Amino acid sequence: MSILKNCLGLSHEYIKKVLAEGDTAIDATCGNGYDTELLCKLVGDSGHVYGFDVQKQAIDVTKERLKKFNNVTLILDGHENMESYVKDEVSAIMFNFGYLPGGDHAKATKKETSISAVDAGLRLLKKGGLMTLCIYSGGDTGFEEKDAILEFLKGIDAKSFSVLMHNFVNQVNNPPILVCIEKK
Repeated sequence: MSILKNCLGLSHEYIKKVLAEGDTAIDATCGNGYDTELLCKLVGDSGHVYGFDVQKQAIDVTKERLKKFNNVTLILDGHENMESYVKDEVSAIMFNFGYLPGGDHAKATKKETSISAVDAGLRLLKKGGLMTLCIYSGGDTGFEEKDAILEFLKGIDAKSFSVLMHNFVNQVNNPPILVCIEKK
């Protein structure tokens, strides 16, 4: 068993360190609902989770996974519109860029809406809050999006945010990159 976790495992470890009972969190890309479920467990009954996806299939799968939770609002809309729905400061925001696992690869996140969503998330994040970005690229999921997001991240104000990037430099097939953004 390796102590070095993959992108998703690392993002979960970081989120567990900042999210507590009663907090508000966002899963900006519901996918199959695994991250949304983790967030619901961590914020507990007194907290709330907002989950976004543009694919009805993803919302339906996530809704089924979360039947036992009453602390979640699932929204069939793009994550770039999160400020239209979320009015409170949030403690954690999770992104997984790319396509829905098991879904149509043509329906992947796009650089323009992804950057807008990260920017909106930065405004919603409270001090001490954390945003995680699992950036999948390669094959048919787009190096353009990865490159554009990484370029955008370089311009984030260092006085207000710390931006940390994790990546495996010796793995083949374009392993996902994890970026963590903490609001100071």
